Amino acid sequence: MKLYWSVFLAAVPALMYGQEPEETSDEISRPSGGEAMALMEQGDSLRMEYRFAESVEMYEAALAATGDSLERLEIDARILLSENGLSMTGFVGTPSIVARHRFSVRDFYLFYPLEDNSWVPVPNLLDTLGTNPFSRATYVPEGAREIYFSAPDATGAMNIYYTEDRDTVWSLPVLLNEGLVSSSDEICPMLSGDGKTLYFASSGLYGVGGYDIYMSSWDDSKGEWGTPVNMGFPYSSPYNDFLYAETPDGRYTLFASDRDCPPDSVDVYVLDYDNMPVRKPVTDVRRLKEICSMNPEDNLAGGTSSSDGIPENVDTRRYMAQVDEVKALKDSLYRCMSSIDADRSRIAISEDEDEHTELASRISANELLIPQIQASLDSALAVLQKIEMEFLFNGVVLDPDRIIAEADREVVGASSGFAFARMSPRENLDIDIEEPEKEFDYSFMVLPEGRFAENNVLPDGLVYQIQIFTLSRKARTAELNGLSPVFESVTPTGKYTYRVGVFRTYNDVLSRLNDVKKAGFRTAYVVPLNDGEVIKMAEAKALEAKNKVGNTGSK
Repeated sequence: MKLYWSVFLAAVPALMYGQEPEETSDEISRPSGGEAMALMEQGDSLRMEYRFAESVEMYEAALAATGDSLERLEIDARILLSENGLSMTGFVGTPSIVARHRFSVRDFYLFYPLEDNSWVPVPNLLDTLGTNPFSRATYVPEGAREIYFSAPDATGAMNIYYTEDRDTVWSLPVLLNEGLVSSSDEICPMLSGDGKTLYFASSGLYGVGGYDIYMSSWDDSKGEWGTPVNMGFPYSSPYNDFLYAETPDGRYTLFASDRDCPPDSVDVYVLDYDNMPVRKPVTDVRRLKEICSMNPEDNLAGGTSSSDGIPENVDTRRYMAQVDEVKALKDSLYRCMSSIDADRSRIAISEDEDEHTELASRISANELLIPQIQASLDSALAVLQKIEMEFLFNGVVLDPDRIIAEADREVVGASSGFAFARMSPRENLDIDIEEPEKEFDYSFMVLPEGRFAENNVLPDGLVYQIQIFTLSRKARTAELNGLSPVFESVTPTGKYTYRVGVFRTYNDVLSRLNDVKKAGFRTAYVVPLNDGEVIKMAEAKALEAKNKVGNTGSK
């Protein structure tokens, strides 16, 4: 089954911090009389070295050397990348790096410590082409009731879609919303453990080049995913960074990157999980490049011992022993709960009565253990807090999270070796997807020559259109760039507004927005109308939901 849905360009403005990276001692090489493309290539090289201010200068020199409109557009796009890089130096993280290992780009995802038999290699039922060099599989763990996946539209651009299990059939895949797609690619969507954060990679949103890593939070009040945020350095870089994921136990996060890698290879980085990462400005280019090199041997979190500020005495040893006890109890609680979940899943598919009885007995036993472990954990945490208060009373400032992270690193860090185990791929994805319903009579088309609508009367009720431009005069057919049908309306000030298509649902109009942008209307946007009058998007979505309930007769 081929999926042909398209995308929306979400241009996120760069947040400038008013700081320039400190200049390096390396001189900028400027070829005398060089062509614009040679200058642009030098700008690219500087950007890949995190020398963003210098790369902007080189790109501007390239602009001055060409009058070709297409070249200027390409150079302007590169300038934006470097300006984004300058902006992103204002919020740089220093994660605790546990391990790094190099794999083939063909199967690197199988070495993520996730559930076995969860990756369905492409091409598959959802991504029928499998042409993206980094989106090599779709993540579908056993028992999943919803799937977030990336697949190409008719133009070849990769988009993120969502489908859910409706018992006998899976829902028609839909795009998430305008903010999470661009005119380029979005790949490798992964949910956080609590399902409230969506991680993915994009080569078209606000970034510094290649694929950057983004996160989007679920907004309960709106019932949709929020505006994506670039995770910044060192997770993103001028290279290709993608497949950010959390381990099921919540201890680590991982992502892949081809920075400093030969062709056809990627490095997988394992980091200590940090739910409240500290980000600071880094203006020194060498320091930024060092951070983004992500060497496990480097202590990015500060370069000092975890015991800084803690007296080396019996109290210190008592504190660390208590930390170990808390960690052990947390691990026990997690293993117990995981065992219950696994046994419940097995019961659901088991047809053996004896096995069913054994599993039920084991679940009951583990359920009785949970309150005991939780009580012990609460008691151990109380003792740990008491020790911390004693330190505070004596004027010693503690950073317990950092101490625990350092203790973890002694066990699973680079010195002891992180065990990368190859998981088995899932052989196939055997699901049925419902067929799309045709909900409108007007056909949107991109033709060799554009066409105006035969009349400018819109059907009653809720419709969506894509606004392409407003002029002080009537538009000519040649200015439509092949779009059809294009509707004309006149504003109160006498200007002419032009919109294309008539769509009955938000998903329908969103699926064609990228076609309009690629036809040359890069600032095009969706406009909802009810009975011919423009309304707010929130009102339109509420009305669409109400109409859907009315049509089905159920909630």
